[in-house]
Amino acid sequence: MFVAVFYWVLTVFFLIIYITMTYTRIPQVPWTTVGLCFNGSAFILYLSAAVVDASSVSPERDSHNFNSWAASSFFAFLVTICYAGNTYFSFIAWRSRTIQ
Repeated sequence: MFVAVFYWVLTVFFLIIYITMTYTRIPQVPWTTVGLCFNGSAFILYLSAAVVDASSVSPERDSHNFNSWAASSFFAFLVTICYAGNTYFSFIAWRSRTIQ
């Protein structure tokens, strides 16, 4: 739960920064590096949380709890895949920024 709430708040924070173009007013911050570190840490922590969530799913429980846990596990892995893709694109942006 901590991983989900923490990274949701940080994602909304970075979304606001990028929508309002605030990052252009603060050139001292290496935004490509910040994005790479943020997405990489989110991917790793979401992956560990998704694995723990998936390992807690047990079919012996009643069907309502089983379906709820299975759905939460599915969406945890879906978010993990999204952060993994974003980490890849952040790495490409970071690498092209450091080459120049």
